[in-house]
Amino acid sequence: MTQKLFSYQYQGTPQSSYTSIAGLPLFMEMAKVSGLTDSIGQHLQLNSQGWSDRQIIEGVMQLNFSGGDCVEDIDRLEADEGLKSLLLSLEHKGMSRKERRASQTRFRKGKDRALPSASAIRRYLEKFHNEEEEEKRLPKTAFVPAPNKALKALTSVNQSLINFLQQHHPSQEATLDQDATLAETHKRSAKYCYKNYQAYHPFNTYWHEQGLLVHSEFRDGNVTAGFEQTRLLSESLDCLPASVKKVFLRSDTGAYQEDLLSYCAEGQNKRFGVIEFAIGVRVTPHFKDAVLSVKEEDWQPIYKKDEKGRLYQTNQDWAEVCFVPTWIGRSKKNPEYRYIGIRERFWSQPYLPGLEPELVQEELPFQTLIMKKGEYKIFGVVTNRDLPGSDLIGWYRQRCGDSEKVHSMEKVGLSGGQFPSNKFGANAAWWHMMVLAFNIIALMKKLVLPEELIKKQMKGLRFHLIHIAGCVVQHARQLIIKVSSNPKIIDLIQYIRQKIEALATSPPSRGRCT
Repeated sequence: MTQKLFSYQYQGTPQSSYTSIAGLPLFMEMAKVSGLTDSIGQHLQLNSQGWSDRQIIEGVMQLNFSGGDCVEDIDRLEADEGLKSLLLSLEHKGMSRKERRASQTRFRKGKDRALPSASAIRRYLEKFHNEEEEEKRLPKTAFVPAPNKALKALTSVNQSLINFLQQHHPSQEATLDQDATLAETHKRSAKYCYKNYQAYHPFNTYWHEQGLLVHSEFRDGNVTAGFEQTRLLSESLDCLPASVKKVFLRSDTGAYQEDLLSYCAEGQNKRFGVIEFAIGVRVTPHFKDAVLSVKEEDWQPIYKKDEKGRLYQTNQDWAEVCFVPTWIGRSKKNPEYRYIGIRERFWSQPYLPGLEPELVQEELPFQTLIMKKGEYKIFGVVTNRDLPGSDLIGWYRQRCGDSEKVHSMEKVGLSGGQFPSNKFGANAAWWHMMVLAFNIIALMKKLVLPEELIKKQMKGLRFHLIHIAGCVVQHARQLIIKVSSNPKIIDLIQYIRQKIEALATSPPSRGRCT
């Protein structure tokens, strides 16, 4: 290009050792130190076109860390000559000449790639599909296909990350936030969700104290959020390390189910007994009647804290509601449930002639009630905790912030918003590999990243840590990544590597978890 418009030019360079993602290896070091690499080898023996399970899964994870969101983006990573040189050098490190030849002969045309091709990844993902389960589908019926042996093994790999974090950052309490998220797709085999577009509907169980996903089930779009949620809770509890002694549960109205509430309140789980919970209540006509029966003087204002920790009054109030659903009143042996009503002043515009409040309420996306002091949005929470109402509501609403951040990171920050196949099992495997990447990032934030990076989303982590320019050099049998001499960058990388190395060599802070 001639320099008529801009006073600079672009030119290629014959050197092939540059990389634009010099910070990426730090995340793969954490994967190795945490035991994820070994766990993949123990649980999976599938392989694809000469590539091992570890190489393919780590390749997909690197795609997630660097910002790729579809299978074809793996070629963009392969085109990064510095990263390619680094990965090939690390793969051959410690191998004898005979072992290197053996690794080459696994490929028909020899091995010249550092990362598996898009076709190899696609073929590998298809091995997680359970075709026998597809024959069990019924029209217009919610169905969750049973995972095949390979998909079960992949979900088991996640356990090594949970245990590792608990060993080095112990917590005796586990507050589980359960929620589902819609991931829109245009795959022909995808089902229509309740919002009338094709989607998948994965269901997550997030461990608030540790910031990681202990369980995630991939589902079709037509499967409701609360479908078999008691089973999902039980499976999530089985994933918690032995050192966890107390469990709390938070969920939205999808969890407002008789069997789930009874499971928690009656202590049906043999390991944890009674589980304290706060779950959203469906605002039925009977619940509205109970809210209307609350005296005006019994409503108490809800307070929040600003950025400086000062309390301020919101436009919301709460009150204890005397509400006994039919299923609770069937037996005197049922545990006691506490219902809390929440009202929020609805500042609506004056109604036009012919548009009475009753007609408007039916069209609104939320439940409203006309009370003595005006019109209000109505919400409800059921719980078995004895916290003051305002504190309980604040604790319950922490779930919303966590869930939305998790969903955003899964679908926007990582590759959970794009799916590679029309086969359900292949997409489920793609989703679970994304979950592994999510949890590696959680380990980085809890164990090694400095405070200023802990609250960063993936966009910020890539800007400050992953997308760093570097040059890969091999000299005197040493492998060196040269980056900018800016002290802040060098100090940051060295600080993180020292913390990761300490995790590999030092014993955990408390006893080992199972």
